[in-house]
Amino acid sequence: MTTPVSNNRDTPIKDRDTRIDVLRAMALLTIFVDHVPGTVFENWTYKNFGFSDAAEAFVLISGISVALAYGTKFKPGGRLLATLKMWRRAGVLYISHIVVTMVVIALFCAAAVFAHRPEMLTMINIEPLMKNTPQVLLGIVALGHQLGYNNILPVYAALLLAAPAFVLFVSYRPVPALIVSGLLWLAAGIWQIAPPNYPEPGLWFLNPLSWQFLFNIGLAAMLHVKRGGRIPANPWLLGAAGIYVVCAAIWVHSPLWGQITWFNLPVVIGGFDKTFLSLPRLLHILSVSYLIVALPVVSNIFRVRPDNPLAILGKRSLPVFIAGTLLAMAAQVLKLINPGGPAYDTLLISAGIAMQLALALYLEWLAGLGPSRAKSVREERPSFGARPVTARAGGY
Repeated sequence: MTTPVSNNRDTPIKDRDTRIDVLRAMALLTIFVDHVPGTVFENWTYKNFGFSDAAEAFVLISGISVALAYGTKFKPGGRLLATLKMWRRAGVLYISHIVVTMVVIALFCAAAVFAHRPEMLTMINIEPLMKNTPQVLLGIVALGHQLGYNNILPVYAALLLAAPAFVLFVSYRPVPALIVSGLLWLAAGIWQIAPPNYPEPGLWFLNPLSWQFLFNIGLAAMLHVKRGGRIPANPWLLGAAGIYVVCAAIWVHSPLWGQITWFNLPVVIGGFDKTFLSLPRLLHILSVSYLIVALPVVSNIFRVRPDNPLAILGKRSLPVFIAGTLLAMAAQVLKLINPGGPAYDTLLISAGIAMQLALALYLEWLAGLGPSRAKSVREERPSFGARPVTARAGGY
């Protein structure tokens, strides 16, 4: 996706590309709907029209966002500060994940106790905690034990920890960097290399050694654009991407979707495995993204005013994601207690989306108080020899 740049090849102009925010907002809202299984709306989200789902879109956009936030800052003299900022962000993601995990456990425990539904304690990977509490608590802190539907923040935090090396390598040698990244993806998929679970057997549901390839593709593409490059609309590539997207939409609604792999190839090449980001999934999200980026008639659909609710929601992605996860887990509990019907599903989903939009708009309004409040304080400073009053911006 292109973004305006100034005459200085490394310095973007201040206008924010709202297309990225809108696409991120749509990914977040889709994740919310998908994380409330059993509703009528689950059958109409992005995952029902191809091999990839909103998680792939989220990780690709995350790579793009890292390039936008840190790409021009990662220069000699500024690399240490940029690295510390990325690691601090990874720390925020880690703490957010731990807090969300504990709140989700509390939600399911509350349903088990007050709604007299003990089976709640056997769902979304909570049962091991009930049987083996000390070890599972250690696993939660070490990210070796993750609840169902709560797997995205750990992989994003891991990617941000490695992001300084990614940015440095991609900035100077983009093609070799992507080749190395792709070989790591391939090796992890073929030999099933991933962070292990603890204390339960198995591997992380979303393997950062595999998903880093998609993250780095987004990172490299945006760094290329920020330096004055462009993503060309090649007719052959557009045709191939369009055919692949259409065929994928047909495939997922055919009996062939139940097959584990294509032509007995390794799962990472011919399968649809999400943990190791199998090639059909990777090609699907890249094909969809290329069609959006290369076709202005499609890309401009997502270009909106900065005060558009979707743009604001995408801009406030982390708090919205946290709220959306908690709301989805609460909706899961309500759905399990009372399955309801289409009207009930509509109430749950619409209320959850409305609350996420309300949170984003509130945070945007709160952030907007800072400059105006600071200006007001400056205008009220005394000018008759008294010690100047230090203005402090409002906000968080």
